[in-house]
Amino acid sequence: MTRIEFPLAGHQVSVLVNRQEILQVYQDQQRLAHEPIEAQQVVVTVAGQQLRLDPSRLPEGLLAVAVNEEPWQWLEVPAAHNDNKGSWFGLAALGFKLLKSANVVKAALAGASLAGYAWLFSWQFAVMLLACLVIHEYGHIRAMRYFGLKTKGIYLIPFVGGLAVSEDKLTTRWQNVIISLMGPAFGLLASVAAVVLYYATGLEIFAGVAVLSALLNLFNMLPILPLDGGHVLKSISFSMRSWVGLLICLAGILLGVLISYTFGLMLLVFFLVIGTIDILLEWRGRHQAHLIPLDRYGQIVSTALYVGVCAGLIAVMWHFADANSVLLSLPIKVLSN
Repeated sequence: MTRIEFPLAGHQVSVLVNRQEILQVYQDQQRLAHEPIEAQQVVVTVAGQQLRLDPSRLPEGLLAVAVNEEPWQWLEVPAAHNDNKGSWFGLAALGFKLLKSANVVKAALAGASLAGYAWLFSWQFAVMLLACLVIHEYGHIRAMRYFGLKTKGIYLIPFVGGLAVSEDKLTTRWQNVIISLMGPAFGLLASVAAVVLYYATGLEIFAGVAVLSALLNLFNMLPILPLDGGHVLKSISFSMRSWVGLLICLAGILLGVLISYTFGLMLLVFFLVIGTIDILLEWRGRHQAHLIPLDRYGQIVSTALYVGVCAGLIAVMWHFADANSVLLSLPIKVLSN
């Protein structure tokens, strides 16, 4: 692309061309509308005068210009030259746009998660773990779409887990319950499918997937914010009297403190801090809450669904309690203690 500049009626006219056609015309940096006429010629109006442009000899490096009915004059088109500095700026701008792309961010986070878990454990374990996380988060995405909420997709966060992001805000506590439970529910379905594959193929890796998925999703069902179980607990308890909800959520935090102290889970401490802030903010703005609360029937159904998903996950782990493999029997031994 080449720029040709010349004065006309006290204004600076700029014409952008390539080797074959006229791309754009500017008057004092202001873009002008140009109309095509015969033989690929174009005409624009500059300060009340008609400027005609003929690109027929652009391959030869010439552009024909005429004002009103005056004869054509041929302007030499400057030779295009490579601007390395501009190229670098263009590459930088392209890189910035790529970094802003959500898909690129997702891919980078997924790659970092895979590399991190493979470095910490093994690539086989990393693949199984990411598969469990994706299935879990996909359950949240499906529930969001069921309620008509726009979604941004799944983000895998290294050494933390995954996150299903919605563009829209929730309007009811029931939505919060179902969206929160669908992640562990999909995890339960994945565990059951892995058990079936284990007995169909005899490959122990499927048993490992079943137990790993059950353990991760059961951990997520702990009644601690911001875990899924904490969201279910908050939706149920804050649909009751506000002070009852506060006491129940605080009890969940104390349970989390006990678990983190017993097993030395520092990541859970981080979750507890976030959850405590969330509860306090919810309590402070309880009178301006925009979420429609659960009625008594909704509270009972939510509790039953929560217990049902937890029971299913525990059943999968219990199924392998007597397995010869230490890894397969370890989760249920931890729960027993």
